[in-house]
Amino acid sequence: MGKKAVVLVSGGLDSTTCLAIAKSQGFKLYALTLSYGQRHQVEIQAARKVAKAYRVQKHLELRVPLTAFGGSALTDGKIRVPKSRSLQQMGKGIPSTYVPARNTVFLSLALAWAEVLGAEHIFIGVNAMDYSGYPDCRPEFIRAFEKLAKLATKKGVEGRWKLKIHTPLIRFSKAKIIKTGLKLGVDYAMTHSCYDPQRNGRPCGKCDSCLLREKGFKEAESQDPISRKN
Repeated sequence: MGKKAVVLVSGGLDSTTCLAIAKSQGFKLYALTLSYGQRHQVEIQAARKVAKAYRVQKHLELRVPLTAFGGSALTDGKIRVPKSRSLQQMGKGIPSTYVPARNTVFLSLALAWAEVLGAEHIFIGVNAMDYSGYPDCRPEFIRAFEKLAKLATKKGVEGRWKLKIHTPLIRFSKAKIIKTGLKLGVDYAMTHSCYDPQRNGRPCGKCDSCLLREKGFKEAESQDPISRKN
């Protein structure tokens, strides 16, 4: 049997591809999904489909109500989700969809579970190429958290734990992520990317996430199975 790995699974395109990569590398998969009050709750349903399809050892869902803090268009209904932005606009500044310290919170929870499981591997689908300026998607953040993890855990301090945070997509364009996933047999019809979906769960097609997804499939010369045109 392979080594244990905790994989953060949101139900999105990137995290699903990340899960597929972890599986292809022979890891025993433990999926962690966080319901943090995001307006795109439909992604939780997508995460369940993904975890089931990959037959993970266990799929753990935790409620972390970041809505109590607000401060993001994804957790505060009074803040508008940016729409119809150009790639140039997306590359300038940190957008209102940034959720304060989200990946720090997520990785901390993954770290706690990994220590209990005795898993020395955590996978997260962060991306520093086709991304919307989030500071917690950068390689330097991941490396810093990895160092912190070894100082903040019993096994780390005792020197009995060689934790590795895997970020296989961090230098990939969205097109390369999609091509990689397709080679691994990922069914992207299971995934959800939209920040501000319609009441029926269909993507808005105009938020940054929708536009980056559309761009990725176009450059990958592939049809998005959840495209509004289908």
